Amino acid sequence: MLVAFSVAPSGTGREDGSVHDAVAAAVRIVRDSGLPHRTTSMFTEIEGEWDDVFDVVRRATKAVLPFGSRVSLVLKADIRPGYTGELDAKIERLERAIDDSGE
Repeated sequence: MLVAFSVAPSGTGREDGSVHDAVAAAVRIVRDSGLPHRTTSMFTEIEGEWDDVFDVVRRATKAVLPFGSRVSLVLKADIRPGYTGELDAKIERLERAIDDSGE
């Protein structure tokens, strides 16, 4: 499965509204998991088996809790049994489609 998620605190009390310290704590959990992942400016994508992925999401969410009075979690999942390597394969198929349509 692929999961794209974003986790961030609110009620941080920071004047600038930045949540980068909290996001860094969450991304550290993802990186340490050993699962294939990609972090962009708005989401982190992670690939693996259901229990493994959701364990990482749970731990990443818990890592953000100390940074504010509440936490927001946004999650989208692509559940496709029998497929692995889709974190990159989906992008590769998209790029091929774009290249093919330009000919």
